[in-house]
Parts: sequence; C-alpha cells; structure tokens
Amino acid sequence: MIDLRSDTVTKPSKQMLEVMSQAKVGDDVFGEDPSVNELQEYAAALFGKEASIFCASGTQTNQIAINLHVQPGAEVICHYESHVFKYEGGGIAKNSGASTRTVGGDRGRITVNEIEPWINPKYDVHYPLTQLVSIEDTSNRGGGAVYDFEEIKNIKKFCSNKGLPLHLDGARVFNALVENNVDYKEYAQQFDSISVCLSKGLGAPIGSLLIGDSSLIERARRVRKVFGGGMRQAGFIAAAGLYALKNNVLRLKEDHNGAKRIEKKLLEMPWVEHVLEVETNIVVCILKDSSRVNEFVNKFEANNILIMPFGKGMLRMVTHLDVSQNDILEVCAFIESLE
Repeated sequence: MIDLRSDTVTKPSKQMLEVMSQAKVGDDVFGEDPSVNELQEYAAALFGKEASIFCASGTQTNQIAINLHVQPGAEVICHYESHVFKYEGGGIAKNSGASTRTVGGDRGRITVNEIEPWINPKYDVHYPLTQLVSIEDTSNRGGGAVYDFEEIKNIKKFCSNKGLPLHLDGARVFNALVENNVDYKEYAQQFDSISVCLSKGLGAPIGSLLIGDSSLIERARRVRKVFGGGMRQAGFIAAAGLYALKNNVLRLKEDHNGAKRIEKKLLEMPWVEHVLEVETNIVVCILKDSSRVNEFVNKFEANNILIMPFGKGMLRMVTHLDVSQNDILEVCAFIESLE
C-alpha cells in the first residue's frame, strides 16, 4: 500500500528504532530525562533560541503557546484555513477562553494588509483585545505553500510596532526552510514562539517542540502540566525526534521532488481542473467534476494507493520518507490510466 494521505503516517526506520531502544531516560516532569534534555537543547540551539520544551503533538505546542500569549476574552488573528483555528478542536476558545479573528490571504498565507484592519482599538471596551498574531509555514490548506521571508519580516515589524507577539505554527517549517534557504536563526528571530513537529516529514513517531526564550518555556512547562502533557520516561520518543532532526531534514527535498512529479502528471489529465502549484510535499488537485471526489479516492484505494479528500472537488496527496521513487512512478502510472 502506498500511503499518500499524510506525512504523519511514517514509521520509524531501523536506524531510528535502534536509537530509541538505546536511549537514556529519566523522569521528564522532574527535568531528569537526559534524552529529552538533549533534544530540547539541540532544537533551541538550532534556531538560536534560549530554550524549548518537548510535547506530545503540534496541537499541544500551539495551544500552549496561545495560552501563554493571550488572556481570556482576548483575540487571536490567524488565517481562516489555519490549523490552530480549523483543526485543533476549538482549542483556542476551550483552552484559553480567547476568540479568533480569521482573515483571508493567498493559500493560507496572510500579509500585513490582511492583519492591520483587524487590530481592535485598545481602549474601546466593545472589542476584545488583540493579543496575538499566528501564521502557519508551510500552509497545509494552502497545499504546502511557503511564506515569502520578506513578508514574514514585514509581519514581525508590524507586530512589534503594535506590541503584539507573533507565533509560528511550524508543523512543516523544515519543508519551508529547505526550499527558501533562509538561515534558521534569522528565520526564528521573527517569532516569539515556534511550534515544530517531529512526526511529519521528519519521520519521528510522536512529538513536537515549542521553542522560545527561557521565560516563555519556563511558563510553558506549567501549562503543559495543566494540559495533562507531562511525560515521564519520554526519552525513548525524544531520541527519535533528535535522530529526525539530525538525519531527516535535508532529505525533505526528495519528497518535494516526488510531489512535483505527481503534480506534472496530474496537470496532463483531462479530468483535472487545476493543481495548486507544488512548493513542498503537498499536492492538492481540483477536479473538473467536484462530485467525483469519493469515486477517485476509492479508485486509488482499489489500486493500493491511499489519498485524502480535501474539501469540495479536491484531492490531497502528501509525499514523505516512506514513499520511494518507485512508488512515485507507480502513482504517476496509475494517474495516467484514469479517465
């Protein structure tokens, strides 16, 4: 079975499993797990930040960050297709008692022009206080679209002038960084908090990191505990995350190349209306006949290829380290056979 539903379906490699089995562990709630500590220190240094904290998921790191930045009754500005708004179970409202001001933008990316009109007047009691801007790079719903780094810097400058923190949902940030070749530390300087997933394209079985200054991460440890996220001998999975960071970042380009090959083949098909330009590892195809989504999903599955319906008339395919070049050729050959 070739599984293109998501890059979250990867299994640990033999080498990763060996590292996991040999990990030194301790009680992480006590701060005594050496493997967790090594991972946290490595990730913070990689981005030029003071500290990081290892958590169970990207949703957890996003929600912890939002909880730290906003007060109940305040407002978060984000894209209407962003993961923090659309796919985290209403967590902004439930966990932090905050509201969201969703805005538009190209393929899940927002600009200063979209943010500026929605900064609420600070002294007008009719409005919630705007307390955070959150962006997602790459954008999942945007088909893996990468932010222009100059626009990120514009957003940061604007937020700084308004006294607002800027959060990055960087679930697939390494996919962006291997494409735009921006220095990790310069990139990270633009954000007050960064959420990084280890369990997507990097191939770890579980885990995400929240990265920021030492004060933020110290407070994050308390919020993680309140959210039930304190883990004990977490070093076994932290070791997988450290292996992923050290070995699986640069190879993301292979996933991107595979996605581009699928894009090229889809564009040749008469049943395809459009394909969002592939920038990283996500392929989003828009069908000419929107009623055929389930039909195509079932046809792919009948031929041992799993893909995702992605909304009205849309199909999504995601390449990852468990999809080989031969798999890509097989997928392209099957696409060519469809009518």
